[in-house]
Amino acid sequence: MAASPAPPAAPPKPTWDPRKAEPPFPWLRPTIRIRLTLLYGGMFLIAGILLLSIIYLLAAQALNVGSDLPFRIEGGSKVSSQTCHNLPTGTPIPADQLNSSLNDCVNQMRQDALDNLLSRSLLALLGLAVIAFAFGYAMAGRVLSPLGRITRTARRVAGTDLTRRIELDGPDDELKELSDTFDEMLDRLERAFTAQQRFVGNASHELRTPLAINRTLLEVHLSDPGAPPELQQLGKTLLATNERSEQLVEGLLLLARSDNQIVERKPVDLAEVANRAVDQVRAEADAKGVEIRGERGLAVVQGNGVLLERIALNLVQNAVRYNVKDEGWVEVTTEAQHGQAVLVVSNTGPVVPAYEIDNLFEPFRRLRTERTGSDKGVGLGLSIARSVARAHGGRIIAEPREGGGLVMRVTLPL
Repeated sequence: MAASPAPPAAPPKPTWDPRKAEPPFPWLRPTIRIRLTLLYGGMFLIAGILLLSIIYLLAAQALNVGSDLPFRIEGGSKVSSQTCHNLPTGTPIPADQLNSSLNDCVNQMRQDALDNLLSRSLLALLGLAVIAFAFGYAMAGRVLSPLGRITRTARRVAGTDLTRRIELDGPDDELKELSDTFDEMLDRLERAFTAQQRFVGNASHELRTPLAINRTLLEVHLSDPGAPPELQQLGKTLLATNERSEQLVEGLLLLARSDNQIVERKPVDLAEVANRAVDQVRAEADAKGVEIRGERGLAVVQGNGVLLERIALNLVQNAVRYNVKDEGWVEVTTEAQHGQAVLVVSNTGPVVPAYEIDNLFEPFRRLRTERTGSDKGVGLGLSIARSVARAHGGRIIAEPREGGGLVMRVTLPL
């Protein structure tokens, strides 16, 4: 028998998750509060600049910078000044030179006064701007505090706690209306989920009971050694059909339950889960001539062991059933990498086009045909695996394998 080709290494899962990525400076995130703060502070700053410009222009107009004095000195005399250093002092000077020097001195004093007014006003504007931004940030936080309360409630609801309500008090404004609408939506969601859980429980009882009775009756008739061969064959056919119906019911109920988040979590080793799945499928694989191999390393996750075992079992069963006869193989590996537990199931088999991958995860569907009439399963294996993976905060990815078959990769948070 020719040696089986080694499966290609599955591409490593990227360690960067865009949904959980944080900016390098979280405090610079453009939140509504920051935007409102910038809006309030910016409007105050613009208004302050306009007011300062108007005051400066009015002061300059009142001081008449650059204009002559409203009086003239006709006779020369001695001048002494501690402010205007350009005036000639100590000796008598002509009247024209004295008037010109006085004009220059007064205009310089006017300009100095305006510059002093401008610098002090800018400093005052800067201080008030800081106060305005801080005040705007505090007021924006106070105004947006109901939104924070709504967000916190929504996060608790996302954790399957549908009993939470906002119950926002205060004035009957837009935020109060939003809060009341959200509470009404939560009431409807809680009623819907409660009805769904009640339906699942009732369906579990109502559907399993008649199927179990049918199976018991068929097994009793088949155990009768005096039954004719035709009746024996009919009983075996009906028993197989009944068993298939039981699998379908179990799969549908498990699919409905696994769509919710897992509340009670315990440490589960994916390697142990994969080994149990391999042991359950070993006889079927040997009968078909499919080799099961692969190293399974320690990978402990927090979750539900029964549901995680269902993922591994469904993937290994599919890998064995949709495989080639003789010389076929299935490789099952587990490992922990980049803060995640990884279960990879690779197998030989028919060539799978990349555009058909998404159809594999749809209930009751397989490649180019419906799976409801298949004797290999009820068509819910991959759908259940995807739902269970999502309920554990992970995901499952299928990739076509070169030469035929698939590479199924399940990643779960540690």
